Amino acid sequence: MNIPCKMLEEQELVLVVVGFIIAFLLAFGIGANDVANSFGTSVGSKVLSLRGACILATICEITGAILLGGHVSATIREGIVDLALFNNTSNGPRLLIYGQVSSLASACIWMLIATFFRIPVSGTHSIVGATLGFGLVEFGIHGIKWMGVLKIVLSWFISPLLSGAVSVFMFMFFKYFILKKERPLEPALRSLPFIYGCTVLVNVFSVLFGGIAILNFKPPVWVVFVASFGMGILTALIVQLLVVPYLRKKVLNYLERLRRREAEGYEDEEEEESCLSKLRIALVNAHEFILAYLHCKKCRKQHKKNKDAVDAESQMNNNNHLRTIASDEEMREAAIRRDDTVVTRSDLRRSPVSESTITDRTTPDKRLVDSIIADSSCKSPTRSESQLDDQGSEIAVVTSHPTLIKDRPEEAKVFSFAQILTATFGSFVHGGNDVSNAIGPLIGMWMVTTTGSVVSEKMTPVLLLVYGGVGISIGLWVWGRKVIQTIGEDLTTITPSSGVCIELGSAVTVLVASKIGIPVSTTHCKVGSIVVVGRARAKEDVNWKLFLNIIIAWVVTLPFSAGISALVMYIFTHTGSLTFQP
Repeated sequence: MNIPCKMLEEQELVLVVVGFIIAFLLAFGIGANDVANSFGTSVGSKVLSLRGACILATICEITGAILLGGHVSATIREGIVDLALFNNTSNGPRLLIYGQVSSLASACIWMLIATFFRIPVSGTHSIVGATLGFGLVEFGIHGIKWMGVLKIVLSWFISPLLSGAVSVFMFMFFKYFILKKERPLEPALRSLPFIYGCTVLVNVFSVLFGGIAILNFKPPVWVVFVASFGMGILTALIVQLLVVPYLRKKVLNYLERLRRREAEGYEDEEEEESCLSKLRIALVNAHEFILAYLHCKKCRKQHKKNKDAVDAESQMNNNNHLRTIASDEEMREAAIRRDDTVVTRSDLRRSPVSESTITDRTTPDKRLVDSIIADSSCKSPTRSESQLDDQGSEIAVVTSHPTLIKDRPEEAKVFSFAQILTATFGSFVHGGNDVSNAIGPLIGMWMVTTTGSVVSEKMTPVLLLVYGGVGISIGLWVWGRKVIQTIGEDLTTITPSSGVCIELGSAVTVLVASKIGIPVSTTHCKVGSIVVVGRARAKEDVNWKLFLNIIIAWVVTLPFSAGISALVMYIFTHTGSLTFQP
């Protein structure tokens, strides 16, 4: 790297150091959250160990950052604000440093605010909005490359649709050729070499086609095709010869164990897991259980006092109905229904468990446990629907979808193994796309400090891409190890087969976008795939209310991050010793 002709002033040097620290924190946070979710399904299904997932993610993230990160970081650095305008102002390099620090600070602040309020936001949106904000403060609307911004914003709407289309195409293929077969094991095993081979082919082709600018390597087109198809075929052969026989034996042994368990009258693993899940819910809510129990004890005393005053004939006529027990002034009446599958949400909002839920047939303790479980079931769109009772209160009705396509044991085992590929592929493209969110502004600062010029034709330094990749990896190892878990079912139910389709569809979309230099959101693509595939599995299998909330969060991120960046930039350039005259 070139040494700058003019030494930086102390104030500018401090800002550069601060920029490096903030960029590392951004990368750290991305690694602790997004990467952990990418490998969650593989670890949850025990296909990969926790350490193996972290090692694989580290390799893929850094490799993706080096091979793909240069294209997206160039767009973040040059495609939003017209850098040539900085040359027309005095102290242009210093002004650009202020702007890049403002972008990084804004992205960090907005991500912290969003996390505090549990708002699902995109790091890509945050950094693009932040870059837009500092440009508007100094140059107004004329300093922004609006066509570049329009291209980025349009990609945020188009990419989820494309990702969803790719994912649902794959899912429909699996549905008709595997999931609907009477004996799905062999069709599923035959699909593995095809899935692995095609994925590697697309991956290698996308990396090599057009060259790897960061390494100054641009092979001929015929070399790209030969290398891509060669790697794809080689991968398919390895999977067919080594993986398929091993997996067939493993699945058959697993099915045999299931048959023996059923013959001996044991519950299957799904039922056991369901029982364990209910137990975990009860344990997590132990303190709430105790409070509610004490409340019910109070209710029983009150009930005992009132019992003598109740007419015997009235009691006999109402034996099959729920009773409403009056509580003192500190407690409100709770609407009680005998049907255990119905829980009034207005009651749930007052207390984690239903208040004074005592029936003739059920003890208070058991009713409390049932209420805890019912409360948890309201959170899943696949298990509950919203209705209104006679009084207009919203209630959660536990239901099931008869049209929902579920994975059988052999399908689940085969596609769980395929999730190794989806996690690896997703981690690779995540490194190429999201590393640029953290270090895009940092690269602009580094160019100014090393060249003394605002506009530079130099390529993005490899070491800066590695710096971002290392930050993501450290975040994964420090915090990600604790948060790696199976991806939840808030938006829709995800099975191994649908999970493979979702991950591959979103990864392919992000990979193509990264290659052409468009900073799309990996969150956008994944949500698009989840919603479309969930809708294809069953009409009722998508939580549309949650989806609407996510859309709103996407919309507000750009103006909020732009506003924060504009405020920080204004403070830098119009207050105290930081004031300068253009």
